Amino acid sequence: MGLSDAVQRNWYRSRPTSMVLRALSRLYGWLAQRRRERFECDASLSVGLPVPVIVIGNISVGGTGKTPLTIALVEALRAHGWHPGVVSRGYGGQRRVPELLGDAPDPSEVGDEPCLIRGRTGAPVAVGRDRPAAARLLVEAGVDVVLADDGLQHYRLRRDIEVCVIDGTRRFGNGWLLPAGPLREPESRLDDVDFRVCNGGVAREGEVPMRLIGDTAYPLLGEERALPLESLVGRRVHAVAAIGNPRRFFESLRAQRIEVIEHPFPDHHAFTARDLDFSDHLPVLMTGKDAVKCIFFARKHWYSVPVRADLPERFIHDLVERLRRVQPHSKRTPGA
Repeated sequence: MGLSDAVQRNWYRSRPTSMVLRALSRLYGWLAQRRRERFECDASLSVGLPVPVIVIGNISVGGTGKTPLTIALVEALRAHGWHPGVVSRGYGGQRRVPELLGDAPDPSEVGDEPCLIRGRTGAPVAVGRDRPAAARLLVEAGVDVVLADDGLQHYRLRRDIEVCVIDGTRRFGNGWLLPAGPLREPESRLDDVDFRVCNGGVAREGEVPMRLIGDTAYPLLGEERALPLESLVGRRVHAVAAIGNPRRFFESLRAQRIEVIEHPFPDHHAFTARDLDFSDHLPVLMTGKDAVKCIFFARKHWYSVPVRADLPERFIHDLVERLRRVQPHSKRTPGA
């Protein structure tokens, strides 16, 4: 188990005992609050767009399900007549200049999550460290609503709607801010967001329940047939995950009575063929986010297990209604 894994497990098991960590946590919280207040008090520090912006993020470190939610919202908004696009920083990529992704983007250049979103939805996706500049590329491409993936703490891009995703199983760990705990912002930040989406576990009052469903394994090479996961019941497989919370993927497979050999990697890990050389011919199952990086050197027994977010229709209705109330700031009309 690496240092990062050990630290994160401690965050979710106990309160910090180190006085140094607690002092650093308080300093981190003070700096984060001052930074947010600066943007709230000085509108010139943030950049607004001529279309509505929906920010999807979290207040804790690690994967909570933001990307599956982003994909689901792109599809839902499109069904309601909007023309959505997604802006992302492009973690794991090397590009510094804002870029609009093509049909076959390279995850090593632009990041794995943007590639996954582009491949799953076909919607315009822009990446760049300067997110407002990247978002402008979407507007120029005809988008009438921008979804900012993982941008809750990125205050330079002015937002109209905030959606915070919560890990329903791990929640907020020991409740401390970094580095003593897993929080980027205090729990009180949830009082200011428009929607709180609870991924897994039991949704609490005021939270929208979300469930991730992955029931089919798709071959990376396309030479094999897709496998319903129920056909793997009782079989041993290698499970590969380089996501914020790999255990969620492993446990989802075990819940379907598959015997899992775990292979966790750091989030956004740049895979090589050697990483997945397990010296046998057991099926290798990986997340959709990892599959976009491994397809270039895939073997026929490697499979992607994509997930889809199951959300209440009421949430989609409320989001669309909220979006329509900010629609006068947009230059486009939904469905036009």
